[in-house]
Amino acid sequence: MRKFAAVTPHYDILTILGPTASGKTALAAALADRIGGEVISADSRQVYRRMDLGTGKDLADYTVRGRQVPYHLIDIVEPGYKYNVFEYQRDFLSAYTDIRRRGRRVVVCGGTGLYLESILRGYRLLPVPENPTLRAALADKSLDELTDLLRTYKTLHNTTDVDTPKRAIRAIEIEEYYRRQPAEARSFPALTSLTVGLDLSRELRRERITLRLRQRLDEGMADEVRRLLDEGLTADDLIYYGLEYKYLTLYVTGRTTYDEMFRQLETAIHQFAKRQMTWFRGMERRGCPIRWLDATLPLDDKLTTIGEWLNEAPSTHI
Repeated sequence: MRKFAAVTPHYDILTILGPTASGKTALAAALADRIGGEVISADSRQVYRRMDLGTGKDLADYTVRGRQVPYHLIDIVEPGYKYNVFEYQRDFLSAYTDIRRRGRRVVVCGGTGLYLESILRGYRLLPVPENPTLRAALADKSLDELTDLLRTYKTLHNTTDVDTPKRAIRAIEIEEYYRRQPAEARSFPALTSLTVGLDLSRELRRERITLRLRQRLDEGMADEVRRLLDEGLTADDLIYYGLEYKYLTLYVTGRTTYDEMFRQLETAIHQFAKRQMTWFRGMERRGCPIRWLDATLPLDDKLTTIGEWLNEAPSTHI
């Protein structure tokens, strides 16, 4: 393999992205190990402590050749907290600055398109305070009414904004705040990135998702949800996080059967992976070049290909 060390300084970050179950973590950790780097996660749910199986943290993948690859922005807040993209940008910059100050390289890894794009495109975001007056005015509106209102502010690329009335009201609150106080007030540094996307066929993606879901259920994902409920989190707290936590909470609280939970959750994860790929393709259209890599290649072949890309002129990828 050609050396990485001579070329990685051309880039501020190396980014590994892809849909769920595509093998992002293992590749990012191996890449970080190879270049003397550390991984910054870009996953909106892995920030939560003790939410491990349901968020697919795959922490064992960070051990490479018997060494622990340092990772950041995993297990940083308590369950029940509503972490957001502004806080992610803030925490990302803190981790990025610390890693670079110590002379290490930065590998970003994740599947949350909004978080990734906020870094790669340098979103300018403001912390948005609660607006009690606006919340009271919207409290009696239906989810459909809230969705229609949110569409007057922006195109709804992210359907999670309107999963629940509570989320829709928060999204409207944010948009109204930005309308009154333009986001240009907050700057974010421009970072050059070699961005690598892991690509696999729809059929293989579905196969991997189903296998991974069965494995995590066998490892005790339902018990993880029970423990979180025993800690004092409400069912609504967990349902807020969607996917595994939504359907497993319905199951462990007796509102659905195991078979129905599995069927609905499997379908929801397939749909989620499809939305991830739609977001990534949108990122390309919005100015984030992605070099797509066959996710089925052996790990060494993936690293070799990334090494070759790093030796090309960086201007072709920025």
